[in-house]
Amino acid sequence: MSTKTDLVIKILFIEKSVEDAEQIISLLRNNGIAVRPARATSSEQVQAALDELGPDLVLFDPHIGSIDLREITRLLDAHGRDLSLTALVSQLDNDSATELFISGVRGIALRSQPRQLLAVVQRDFESLNTRRQLRRLESALRESERRCDALLDSSTDAIAYVHEGMHVRANQAYLDTFGYGEFDDLLGLPVLDMIGAADADEFKSTLKALSRGDKLPASRSEIQARRADGSTFKANVEFAHATFEGEPCVQVVFRRQLIDPGVIEQLQRDPVTGLFNRARMLEMIDQSVAAATEGIKGQALLLVEPDSWQSIVNGIGLGKADELLAAFATRVEALLGPDDSAGLLAEHMIGVMLHSRNDDSIKEWIAGLQKSIASEIFDVGSRSLTVAVSIGGSLLSEKNANTELLLDQANQALRNAQSQGGNRIEIHDPAAREKADAERERYWLNLLQQALTQNDFVLYHQQVISLQDAEGEFSELLLRLNGPQGEVLPGFFLPIAEKHNLTPAIDRWVLNQAIDILRQRERFNTPSTFFIKLTASSLNDAQLLPWLTERLNAASLKHGQIVLEMTESKVVTLLRPAQEFVVAWKKLGGRFALEQFGSGLNSFQLLTHIEADFLKLDRSYMAELPQHPESQKKISELCEQARKMNRQTIAEWVEDAASTSLLFACGVDFVQGNFLQEPQRLMA
Repeated sequence: MSTKTDLVIKILFIEKSVEDAEQIISLLRNNGIAVRPARATSSEQVQAALDELGPDLVLFDPHIGSIDLREITRLLDAHGRDLSLTALVSQLDNDSATELFISGVRGIALRSQPRQLLAVVQRDFESLNTRRQLRRLESALRESERRCDALLDSSTDAIAYVHEGMHVRANQAYLDTFGYGEFDDLLGLPVLDMIGAADADEFKSTLKALSRGDKLPASRSEIQARRADGSTFKANVEFAHATFEGEPCVQVVFRRQLIDPGVIEQLQRDPVTGLFNRARMLEMIDQSVAAATEGIKGQALLLVEPDSWQSIVNGIGLGKADELLAAFATRVEALLGPDDSAGLLAEHMIGVMLHSRNDDSIKEWIAGLQKSIASEIFDVGSRSLTVAVSIGGSLLSEKNANTELLLDQANQALRNAQSQGGNRIEIHDPAAREKADAERERYWLNLLQQALTQNDFVLYHQQVISLQDAEGEFSELLLRLNGPQGEVLPGFFLPIAEKHNLTPAIDRWVLNQAIDILRQRERFNTPSTFFIKLTASSLNDAQLLPWLTERLNAASLKHGQIVLEMTESKVVTLLRPAQEFVVAWKKLGGRFALEQFGSGLNSFQLLTHIEADFLKLDRSYMAELPQHPESQKKISELCEQARKMNRQTIAEWVEDAASTSLLFACGVDFVQGNFLQEPQRLMA
């Protein structure tokens, strides 16, 4: 269980029909999009929703009749919040589309085309987040420029900004160093006038290259600098891309006294491997990303990690681990080209930045590294051993030119390679994503089929703690898969299981194990209740309830109980089969729970069709609960209404003591979360 909730889209529906709005909410949730909705049909309700919900998106039915588009745009403009207005239509023609766009909508979604509707909502939300991020970045940039300007003036280094070879800004240290009284003396003066004749051509070439957006020089250049009075001095010069008053320029720094370059180089190296240290390697990745934003191609970030490292260290002893890592790093460094770089990014993870290579060349380099390491016999102390390696990486282009994104993509590729047994290579490449996804799907499908036949699933449980002194023990069962590299969470394998209709078999496996454990606990005479997730496919499994009846009768449970649970959004979309299943299940003495309850427009209306015993409140209400009075108020309202209907409430994802106290005050019956208990292996 994660400690963070998923990103929630706040949507205001200006819609005649609650059912139509619920259908769209279910579509979004079934595609993994968390939604917090509200609905309005009048100007007053729109104003109230804008104040209370603070929506990100507004979905508007042009045929609602009770409020027109002009009034909506007026209310949105008056509210002053940046959000997206999208029209919901059943059909579309050129004239109506033109009129809608002229009136202020940003997008048009077709009710009859769910995929198009989903794409429009996702696009509008991404655009909204991009606009918000841009404003934050612009604000941060202005603050950074202000601070940089202050630092520039206080710096003892001679710093100038140069545009098209001319000075546009210089600090006092620069004026003092070159013997000028004030900056006006530099206006119209080429920076080449500050350079000795022997170095002028090279300096000029560097400035031209930088103005074209070329990569910054890898090292500092030592030149002969010239003062206003004609005297000269030796200085090291550094270059950086910069902007001044919105125009691109080059920052030039002259340093007369520097630490020995050899000392700087030594400080940037990891003492064990001799590779760049983490800080320097991250700087170089940042530089590569910056180059990619300027259109530089042929770059790739690779993460290289020995397989089964902990087992190897246990065998050779911790004292020899550095020796092995150094030998391993040597094999990596030996294959680097003149433009490539490598550094230690984690305890035994080496990052490699490849430059100026096409896709085939990158693949050849990776294959060469894997072959080089596989064929090497590493002598460590008195032992000789071989090492297998997993390599994950990401090709770098303008599309993914973001350091955090690039590292995440490379790391995910590495973990995928390791989860498939190690000694593998996986490279993130958007152009080959479909092929890679298909291959990964085949692998996971084989793994799932094997798990069902060889009992390779594992059950964990997390306590559901009563705040109202309910008798007995309550736990939610959590499924894991024993993979080649350890236990795997359901998020990795359940989508593939659903696609290939394996979830009913997995549900049966979980239920069978739960019944066996409850039967073993019978001798302790302690009431035990297991909450077990049921997948949507099992609702259509005609043999599930007869099989469950047989298993429960054979177990003769007196104290153990099973509560089957499904998400509210799934039940809404499968209302008829869900209703029939719950009725039959309750006749067997079972109980039922609705997850993510309270996330719909009218969740309690669902209880007129589904007789749920427990309502597991939507996890979005738990996000930083002490700081959100509106969430506390909503939880109190849900609990009060649930008590009137004789339903019990459960709050999931509770992550701190303050939230627990607030939930008790709100009237919640049960709480669950990592703060209260981390998931543990289920034992009899």
